[in-house]
Amino acid sequence: MSGLFGIASRKDCVEALFYGTDYHSHLGTEFGGIAVLGDKFTRQIHNISTSQFKSKFVDDCAKMKGNKGIGVISAFDEQPIYLNTKFGPFCIVAEGFLENAEQLAKELLARGVSFSEFSHGKVNMAELIGKMVTEGKNIVDGIEKMHARIDGSCSLLILHKDGIYAARDRFGYTPLVVGKSKDSWAAASETSAFHNLGLKVSKYIEPGEISLITPNGIKQKKPGGKINQICTFFWIYTGFPASNYEGINTEIVRERCGRALAKHDKDIQVDLVSGVPDSGLAHGLGYAMESGKPFRRPLVKYTSGYGRSYTPPSQATRDLVATMKLIAIEEIIKNNRIVICEDSIVRGTQLKNSTVKKLWEGGAREIHIRPACPPLMFPCRFNLSTRSIKELAARKAIRAIEGKDIENVGEYLNSNSLKYKKMLEWIRKDIDVTTLRYQTVDDMVKAVGLPKEKLCLYCWTGKYKKP
Repeated sequence: MSGLFGIASRKDCVEALFYGTDYHSHLGTEFGGIAVLGDKFTRQIHNISTSQFKSKFVDDCAKMKGNKGIGVISAFDEQPIYLNTKFGPFCIVAEGFLENAEQLAKELLARGVSFSEFSHGKVNMAELIGKMVTEGKNIVDGIEKMHARIDGSCSLLILHKDGIYAARDRFGYTPLVVGKSKDSWAAASETSAFHNLGLKVSKYIEPGEISLITPNGIKQKKPGGKINQICTFFWIYTGFPASNYEGINTEIVRERCGRALAKHDKDIQVDLVSGVPDSGLAHGLGYAMESGKPFRRPLVKYTSGYGRSYTPPSQATRDLVATMKLIAIEEIIKNNRIVICEDSIVRGTQLKNSTVKKLWEGGAREIHIRPACPPLMFPCRFNLSTRSIKELAARKAIRAIEGKDIENVGEYLNSNSLKYKKMLEWIRKDIDVTTLRYQTVDDMVKAVGLPKEKLCLYCWTGKYKKP
């Protein structure tokens, strides 16, 4: 997952670009980058895996000047990429995932196209996207043709002398929204980047739409398509609480998820409710509001500087962050029966080895885990997320039950089936909790408030819209 921000202003844009990009820091952990266009292009990229964006870029931004700029918080690739093309020079930032990246790179290399940027031994996705765009008749045509060639998803911003080209993924898996103030227009992945910069939401860019943003406004270059498959996980986990996607607020959805979980819990008695910080907190608040049980904090996160334990690429780093960021308060835990709301159970290792372990060691009498989404069954096809089926807790349970990996997991997707209940019990024992009850797909969709056909539910159902 990565976050994009761009701004075109009638005055210098660097300060707004600095903060607007930084407001996406919850979406990536590897690299941060900004590019500004004034008299010329200036660009900076830094590794932010061990320090915050602000500390790395504050000195750089003091030396930059220009009225247009783009920025990125990247989970994998170094960005922005600068290309000198037949359309003139431009910088590009991109967000998404290409299943067929290797094949696309081979095709371009066979035609004599060269690549200069590599990330973790692979072609840099932003450079690959940029090189494909340059094969079009113009930038808009190039983006359209690129979208038609990729297997996966891509939203992007291109900084050019014309302005900032903003293009959302053709099926809308990732969000892109436009904001405006009295002297600036901006595009961002997260609406929360607008709040403190004096920007107001102007429009949500449609799936497949390409628009040009200038200091004077926005001009649509290609209309959006009819299919919208925005990732549901933005509301469940990924998104910032103050952000809206398709006009629907993240915090409110999480509260509704928690309420739905509580409605199914008439068979347990508990003393308090909580959520795993940070994204689980609102789910827990919703549960507490519905159940009437007090919301307390048996586990607290030590500053936001530790970041998110799901996004780092290595398991060792994820485990370390998960262990170090949460501190238990034994005075709240001891002798209590506790409901813990979690956004999801992906691998189950962090929940088991950090959250649950600390609660038992703190003297909890009972621990009831309530994930706000169904069991994750399929690795994401459209963003940089879990890449292997074998990593998923639900698949480990199925493997243990069946004695092997199986392709058809249909019975395990049905929350009323015997096999689903066996899977649930295996996971419950593995993570060592008193009870475990997942959210259903229907309750999650209802909490979001969009029609089911307008949401990507692939990681839970294995179904997605095909080109």
